[in-house]
Amino acid sequence: MDDSVFHRLYEEYHQDLFKFLIYLTRSREQAEDLVHEVYVRVLRAYQGFKGESTEKTWLFSIAKNVAIDHFRKQTVRKKHDYDRFDWEKSELASPRPIPDDFVVMSEQMQELFNALETCTGDQKLVIHMRYLHDLSISEAAEILGWSEAKVKTTQHRAIKALQKKLTALPQEGGKEDG
Repeated sequence: MDDSVFHRLYEEYHQDLFKFLIYLTRSREQAEDLVHEVYVRVLRAYQGFKGESTEKTWLFSIAKNVAIDHFRKQTVRKKHDYDRFDWEKSELASPRPIPDDFVVMSEQMQELFNALETCTGDQKLVIHMRYLHDLSISEAAEILGWSEAKVKTTQHRAIKALQKKLTALPQEGGKEDG
């Protein structure tokens, strides 16, 4: 991989990858460390990139795997009897508070992100990829290694769960939606 390719990838996708990792880890410092690991893996693996997917989906796949590895290591440290990483048990949920970037969000967005934290790890990833990074269903499926049908089903369940959670919130000051 020559420097110009690396710089182009960095310029084009760094912000999206960094935001993705901040969202997953809820830590700017951890996201910075993990994004460096993403680029180390990119440098090692770029020769094997065959162009069967877009560079964006390839990079997000690497970022997802780096995040999984990070959470696996954390889980192993916390539980010496680690068996396997299970997305459905929400090991991706970080105990840290939301980063400062999210504090300036509107109250509605904060409620949405808080509701999203109650979703499964799979649901969080799909919503994040589809709506915060504007990835298509096929791109999300490729990154996650799932079928498009699984992405659609997970997205549908996540939206239903979010709607249920958000409509259960008390309405303030007589505001009504609709």
